[in-house]
Amino acid sequence: YREHRRFRDNRQAMREQRDQGQDNSRNYQQNANQNEADASHDTENKPKLTINELTRMGMHALRDLATQYGVPHEDMVAMKKQEIIFQILKAHTEHNGIIFAAGSLEILPDGYGFLRSPQNSYLPGPDDIYISPSQIRLFNLKTGDTVYGQIRSPKEGERFFALLRVETVNFDEVSAAQSRIPFDNLTPLYPDEKLNLETTTEEISTRIMNLFCPIGKGQRALIVAPPKTGKTILMQRIANAITTNHPEVYLIVLLIDERPEEVTDMERTVKAEVISSTFDEQATRHVQVAEMVLEKARRLVEHKRDVVILLDSITRLARAYNQTVPTSGKVLSGGVDSNALHKPKRFFGAARNVEEGGSLTIIATALIETGSRMDEVIFEEFKGTGNMEINLDRKLSDRRLFPAVSIKKSGTRKEELLLTEEEMQKIWVLRKVINPMDDAEIMELLIDRMKKSKNNEAFLRSMNTGSAGMD
Repeated sequence: YREHRRFRDNRQAMREQRDQGQDNSRNYQQNANQNEADASHDTENKPKLTINELTRMGMHALRDLATQYGVPHEDMVAMKKQEIIFQILKAHTEHNGIIFAAGSLEILPDGYGFLRSPQNSYLPGPDDIYISPSQIRLFNLKTGDTVYGQIRSPKEGERFFALLRVETVNFDEVSAAQSRIPFDNLTPLYPDEKLNLETTTEEISTRIMNLFCPIGKGQRALIVAPPKTGKTILMQRIANAITTNHPEVYLIVLLIDERPEEVTDMERTVKAEVISSTFDEQATRHVQVAEMVLEKARRLVEHKRDVVILLDSITRLARAYNQTVPTSGKVLSGGVDSNALHKPKRFFGAARNVEEGGSLTIIATALIETGSRMDEVIFEEFKGTGNMEINLDRKLSDRRLFPAVSIKKSGTRKEELLLTEEEMQKIWVLRKVINPMDDAEIMELLIDRMKKSKNNEAFLRSMNTGSAGMD
């Protein structure tokens, strides 16, 4: 019942936004001259409020703030979080305050658009910001653009806050959006700049990845994982390593069809933008969230930014597309429609290093050994599409050996572009030495020797003296 009610509310919100957007579009043109006058008015001494700060607050803090603005407490009992935010913003404008907001633009078929909040995983809501078709044309805005600017309260006949003045587009000057090159026209290259995942001596998993399967900016990486092999922990450590060593990278963690408690854990563990659609949501919701994240990443790359998407998991995303695409009549083994895998491949294939500047790195997990024939078919379709692969082994995790990485099956294409000549030679020698061993012996040996060395540089240096114990 709750799922049906949530789906019905979402449909109703989208329907209201479509109807009100048309009204807003007409009213916005009528109020255009007044908007320009408001925008040019001196705002230095007026109280300022940012919507994104409100969306990050908890319900108790929001209710306390709303009470300070004079919203009756009894009215807030039945209100949702977005409705309370709407009342706070309305009261703030009545006190002659000014409001700023940032969000990802979604352009609807009628030409106007709304700024969706990442804190709400791009779900339509009453606190979305309306953007008129004339503004979209003027600033050359596209779906996925991250827009920041000053907004105004709804006027008579309007229901949504409207964008008054654009300050930045994709964290860049507004003029940059008008001269950018479309993502599809950018030149893809092999990754040639390494993402350093090594942080501390104790983080063995990322140290092993740094040596045996390095990740570069623009990598298309696949983490092949049976159940209960520690893929979520590995993703968290990769994310923390990227935020620690590469603050210039814009990191997005996309969780599709995951458990709600895992979403909360990821939000509290990783300092990144966490976007989620949990297993109790509709498949159409999974698809909408994934496409908004992809469009946002593409727009940032057009502005020469380095973006990393951690996707968990591409298998469940493909399952969602399989439920939403129109039936073609051609069904593959496992019940997969022949057209269902086109858009997941388009998502995964967007990862690339760009010659003109910027990169999009996608690190996605693929589920195997789940007992589902569909999951096996999806994995086989994605098997050769990546240029880096990490295989997790259930036998290692059963023996409580973490990270449960199968070194023999893991590796990176064109790794010579990411490693120095000296590192390459030593890693090749190391692979030859450990090749006769089984995976458990290899992992026990690597964990033992890496714990005795301060970092990977010291570990490789110890190979010269034979102290690494590999011979």
